[in-house]
Amino acid sequence: MSNKKWYKETLHENVRVEYAIDNVLFQDKTQHQDMILFENKTFGRMLALDGVIQTTQKDEPCYHEMLTHTPILAHGNVKNILIIGGGDGGIARECLKHKNINVTMVELDSYVTDFSKKHLPTLSNDAFDNEKLELIFQDGCEFVKQHNNKYDIIIVDSTDPIGVGEVLFTEEFYKDCKNCLTEGGILVSQQGVPMLQGDEIINTKRRQQPHFADVRFYKTAVSTYFGGFMTLGWATDNIELHKIDLQTIQTRFKQAGLNDLQYYTPNEHIASFSLPQFILNILKKV
Repeated sequence: MSNKKWYKETLHENVRVEYAIDNVLFQDKTQHQDMILFENKTFGRMLALDGVIQTTQKDEPCYHEMLTHTPILAHGNVKNILIIGGGDGGIARECLKHKNINVTMVELDSYVTDFSKKHLPTLSNDAFDNEKLELIFQDGCEFVKQHNNKYDIIIVDSTDPIGVGEVLFTEEFYKDCKNCLTEGGILVSQQGVPMLQGDEIINTKRRQQPHFADVRFYKTAVSTYFGGFMTLGWATDNIELHKIDLQTIQTRFKQAGLNDLQYYTPNEHIASFSLPQFILNILKKV
């Protein structure tokens, strides 16, 4: 019998997913979260918070690239980006690949950022040391409520709507984000795996629709987010941005010099807004 240890993810009530632990690199409980980092031969280093896999070395580009480059290249004239959450630095890393863009990152737990810099350095890839990044440790909800700064894009890289992440899925938070956007700015966010978490996109659409002219979802595929496609939220007052044509996206992509990506392509950008019928059926409930 194998003596291999396994990490059990506890996100879903009726489903259990386990990952082999080849080596525990770090484990601790912070003021906000229970954290573990372990190595797995398939996915490399895996970070979990409060019983939920957050990111892995192998499939993190599927998430970070789509949550970043899709709104940036659709907008076409981004100067300032606000990241809420994203303590591992993956979103900041991707944003800073674009020239002439300044990034403000608001993270609740400085421990997560310090941890990532030490134990997952390839994830942030020195983004925390980039002079174009302003790093603020504060509650993201308080930040968007209190600040009058305007951003072209707001990226909410949060945990699921349980525990400390729950406030980042409220109508009040979405309203405050809208007030921090420039005219035609875009709010994007992670919205779970609809095959198992359909209520997330239903609730988000209901809560965002009073404040944005265009509320929709696009998709990506992250292997360790069990259940099929993952949905990413898209909210803006510019109803044309999700329909930017392929040639325009290809031109912007080339101009940005994005030569080292592993998931995002202009074709994938266009295709990501085409949702399978089961997701469309879920959204009919709104």
